[in-house]
Amino acid sequence: MRKTKAKKRLILPDPRFNDQLVTRFVNMLMLDGKKSVAFKVFYDAIDIVEQRKEDPEQNGLELFKEALTNVMPHVEVRSRRVGGATFQIPMQIRPDRKISMAMKWLIKYSRARNEKSMAQRLASEVLAAAKEEGAAVKKRMDTHKMAEANKAFSHFRF
Repeated sequence: MRKTKAKKRLILPDPRFNDQLVTRFVNMLMLDGKKSVAFKVFYDAIDIVEQRKEDPEQNGLELFKEALTNVMPHVEVRSRRVGGATFQIPMQIRPDRKISMAMKWLIKYSRARNEKSMAQRLASEVLAAAKEEGAAVKKRMDTHKMAEANKAFSHFRF
């Protein structure tokens, strides 16, 4: 175990939108330390979202944030051993973890799609999530269903 808790590092905002959330997303999207490639993929995806959006008032970044909000889970199940048995206990999620999980799911299910480039895959998943459909939103629904099904064990919460 650590002696002290690790300090939160400061995340610099991205160059185009001046938004820390975008940088955080790009850091998760990045593979093999290639941040400039990840930024290019993200910005291309946002441009594709701009072209394919249905509402003319919304811009690509707003749609991305809406998609992220739609994917964010509110409860999750955690395993807890009580008297030799393991129970799945529903728990509220910290706001920071909600965002992390939403980003990870968006990236995971974008990579699983079968468009040609990663930018197109990410754009498609963002547009689907903004409309509350797609694999990432389904994952959130499944997580909530699991928590609802195990509501009977919530008295074991620590």
